[in-house]
Amino acid sequence: MTLDDLVDDVQATNRELKDADFALDRESRTELAMLVAALDPEESDELVRRAIHALFDSYVQSGKLDFNLRSAYDATYDEYLAGMSYDEMAGGRQEFPQDDDEGRRYQY
Repeated sequence: MTLDDLVDDVQATNRELKDADFALDRESRTELAMLVAALDPEESDELVRRAIHALFDSYVQSGKLDFNLRSAYDATYDEYLAGMSYDEMAGGRQEFPQDDDEGRRYQY
């Protein structure tokens, strides 16, 4: 296969993705088309699933998921999996000051 074949495959997949069941901007469609050409999955949906798994794993490993969960829900992913907060696991409940500017910083 040649560069011309690659260009043709990416462009063809890009056109097909315009009719996908999910909305993609032009850049995302082109990137997905390139991944389809390179990885040759049975369906492009497989790559979307892989991308979701990769993004999720990246957020878990970097602590970004816990940071966002703590900010929005006052919980972490581990607490979600355990079904209880760290304080409940330790047998107590620590209350943070609500009016202190520094009171709700993310705790590692």
